[in-house]
Amino acid sequence: MEPLNNKTEELTTPIQNVDETTTGFKPTGAFIGASWFALLTGTVGYCIGLWNATMELNEKGYYFVIILFGLFAVISVQKSVRDKAEGLPVTELYYGLSWFATLASILLLIIGLWNADLLLSEKGFYAMSFILSVFSAIAVQKNTRDAKLFKEEKI
Repeated sequence: MEPLNNKTEELTTPIQNVDETTTGFKPTGAFIGASWFALLTGTVGYCIGLWNATMELNEKGYYFVIILFGLFAVISVQKSVRDKAEGLPVTELYYGLSWFATLASILLLIIGLWNADLLLSEKGFYAMSFILSVFSAIAVQKNTRDAKLFKEEKI
């Protein structure tokens, strides 16, 4: 039996020249649709939950601003990470602030839910719909950016 390192001819494949600025693949229609569906499900569900909640209007406003803040923050993180990966200039200040804003929105939601006079199931609902919303916002932003990249380069 021959050692594996002697069988390089069978295991190697020709290396293709790949442009380093185009990483990833063109998003499929199914993934784009699923990402948008998840974003709409999370945000609409969160907002319907707030609308039907028996909490004071200032509490509703607090939770509504948190989801807006969180969505903006994660889109900023995704954009700055992607810009850095593609070699576009991103200041460390903006990069750090976008991460800080993302973590702050999550922390503010946790603190708000921890101290809220809500049923445990309601707290879980808000937490899960928030996480679904911010995760799917990242996916939608990535899909939008990938689709634009492939459209511009006609890949």
